[in-house]
Amino acid sequence: MDTTLRKRVGSTRLPKIRVSAEDHERLVGLAAAAMDRMPEVAGYLADELDRAQVVRAGKAAPAFAGMGCRVEFRDDTTGKVQTVTLVYPGEADIGQGRISVLTPVGAALIGLSKGQSIDWATRTGETRRLTVLEVHEAAFA
Repeated sequence: MDTTLRKRVGSTRLPKIRVSAEDHERLVGLAAAAMDRMPEVAGYLADELDRAQVVRAGKAAPAFAGMGCRVEFRDDTTGKVQTVTLVYPGEADIGQGRISVLTPVGAALIGLSKGQSIDWATRTGETRRLTVLEVHEAAFA
């Protein structure tokens, strides 16, 4: 799927990303459902999911940004460092640092591991680059 958002961020080499099988299944449905309301971000997320390596539960691997994970990243354009938790749209609360996977930065972060960088387009169309500094696994009660 070739989306406007992907075109905006260019054709730089994309980092390899991983998504859990459970997250992958739910996120594919979310992206499809959001295609009418927010086609650019939903299409970008769908593209990311299409290229992701799907990881089965219990497979040992370095931490990657999945749903519920806290991710510390740097905006390489501004140098600003932020820590956010990736959540589904209904759980988003920017004041609490919980960002939706259906935002440009949320879709860009999904599947990245510590040290990886990716270009992403802001809502205003500006291309930025972010680098993941830390990924903290989701804590489930």
